[in-house]
Amino acid sequence: MSTRLTEKGTPMVESQALQLVQEASEVSDLITHHVADELQGLGYHGATPSMLGFLSALECGINYGSDIARKLGVSRQMVAKTVRELSQVGYLEQLSVGGRQKQIVFTLQGEHLMADARRTLAALDRRLAKQLAATTVLTTVKNLDRIKLVLQHSGTISREN
Repeated sequence: MSTRLTEKGTPMVESQALQLVQEASEVSDLITHHVADELQGLGYHGATPSMLGFLSALECGINYGSDIARKLGVSRQMVAKTVRELSQVGYLEQLSVGGRQKQIVFTLQGEHLMADARRTLAALDRRLAKQLAATTVLTTVKNLDRIKLVLQHSGTISREN
């Protein structure tokens, strides 16, 4: 285990877990920005990485603000604001069906946006397969899943969903 010292002499132990977090975050950001850029090029105005992150948390059918808030770890007020904004640009719709909670669903334009996002990701899959060994991405995903299982079952790391 190697250790580096900061300028003030504080020891900093090297960590593969830290490297994993940093690299995974950077890959996630690059992919999300790529998809957002492609979608904007297809005419989906307002297709930003943060908007895509929000939309990707939604189910294809009926969604509820409280479920989305819990899934994303944000307040219901933040969800309501974001849903309002995405409704204004035509990607989501809120339906009142009795009771206090409104149903949140994709509009046809929102479904097209998500379908085009998936097509963009599939094209990226093909590009990665050409430049890397054919199984690299799949193997990486499987290894990340295994790491996730180890962390979840270790009892030391938990995440509320």
